[in-house]
Amino acid sequence: FLFSFFDYERIKAVGPDRAAAEWLLRCGAKVRFRGFDRWQHDYNGLPTGPLGRYQIEAIDATESCIMYRGFDHLEGLEHVEEIRFNKCIYIEDACLEHLSQIKTLQDSLKNMTVVSCGNVTDKGIIALHHLRNMEWLLLSDLPGVKDKDQTVDRLQTALPRLTVELDLA
Repeated sequence: FLFSFFDYERIKAVGPDRAAAEWLLRCGAKVRFRGFDRWQHDYNGLPTGPLGRYQIEAIDATESCIMYRGFDHLEGLEHVEEIRFNKCIYIEDACLEHLSQIKTLQDSLKNMTVVSCGNVTDKGIIALHHLRNMEWLLLSDLPGVKDKDQTVDRLQTALPRLTVELDLA
């Protein structure tokens, strides 16, 4: 868990996308860079190039150990269109609240999956209404979400273009 800390010097040195990719991969997540089809999951295989050459377009945090403390790494990412949180035991409402306050993600994020994240409640899902360009959201197996109808209604009122796919017990 040492890797969850935020390293301002590293971001200055390598840029926000590279620093975020390093954090995500160390935590067991995968990233896909803009213009590439392949998901990167090997930390040592991260491409190197001039600052800004590789921009994160998608994040797959399935079964990773990312947690709130590292979410500052997502600040400054300008091209992320998709995030998948699937079986993330450390993802909680505070993570989704933080994520939805990041200005660049409010502009870029289009698709999101929140599946089998037991610490997420209605509060965290409702916070996603700040992601004003989101078009598609999958919610599944979230035992902490108690009032799913009202929660989804509130999201769709705030984001009329949003399609919510629901698979909640």
